Parts: sequence; C-alpha cells; structure tokens
Amino acid sequence: MSYNVYVIELDKEFGESRKAKEANPFRNPDKPYVYVGYTSKTPKERFKQHMSGMRGKKGYKLCSKVVYKYGIRLMPSLYSEYNPIRYRKEAMKMEILLAESLRKRGYTVWQK
Repeated sequence: MSYNVYVIELDKEFGESRKAKEANPFRNPDKPYVYVGYTSKTPKERFKQHMSGMRGKKGYKLCSKVVYKYGIRLMPSLYSEYNPIRYRKEAMKMEILLAESLRKRGYTVWQK
C-alpha cells in the first residue's frame, strides 16, 4: 500500500472565515485558499469522497466539512512531486510539512 498527499483549492469565502484567519495570521489574500491532506487512495478518489459527503460503513463522515462546503478542485502542481509515499507515518509528516510550507508562502491553509 502507498499513500499520497493532496491539495484542494477552496472557495474564497472560506478565507474570510474566522477559523481560516486564526490558522493563517500571515496569509496573502491574493494566494489561493487550500486544504492539505493525505490518503491511501488516489488524490482524485479522495477529492470525490470529500465532495460527495461520503460516509463509511459505520456511518462516519469520510469528508472534511471545509472541503465539502468550499472545495473547488485539486491542485496537483502543489503536491504531485511528493507522491507516492511508502509509509503512513511519512505521509502524515509530509501533510504537515506541505501545509507549513504553503502557509509560509502566503497560502491560506486548512489542515487537520
């Protein structure tokens, strides 16, 4: 099994939310607003799960509320060079590093 990090562009409305501003005090409003995550699926499959509001077998949501409400499209130019990732722990670390890197470049980032 391999893992992937991915970046989803979010609608500008998200960037005006209190939680976006609190998580990104040095954001550049001219840069895209993005969600960063990792998955054992392809980024395309994971994006579809987020956008459909998909639930797992036990009824738990498999989507981020932020992506479900504000998601626009995948941004492969920001993540494809890091994929695939062999181990889950590495993917988890890469998600955090990618989010921090984008935040330092002025992107408004949501990552949980």
